[in-house]
Amino acid sequence: MFVVSLSFSANKARAPDFMEGHNAWIARGFADGVFLLTGNLQPAAGGAIVADGLSRAELEARLKQDPFVAEDVVRVDIVEITPRRTDPRLAFLAA
Repeated sequence: MFVVSLSFSANKARAPDFMEGHNAWIARGFADGVFLLTGNLQPAAGGAIVADGLSRAELEARLKQDPFVAEDVVRVDIVEITPRRTDPRLAFLAA
């Protein structure tokens, strides 16, 4: 499982130019069953993704397809987590 931080770069002002493509890219991640959660980093610092069901190399390749990444609107940081213990509501993550 991965937690991905997408922190705005100096090109943050270009985000509106690529928002439609970025949102379509996110929708594909959910449709493919790879993204479990997406959300905004506060305050207005970028976004975050929880992804599962793929290798790090596959995730890195997927991230390169995000228009925000391709156009240097965000910087990417990936943290890999091996779930060991969860709240019962998230037990499916440790399977």
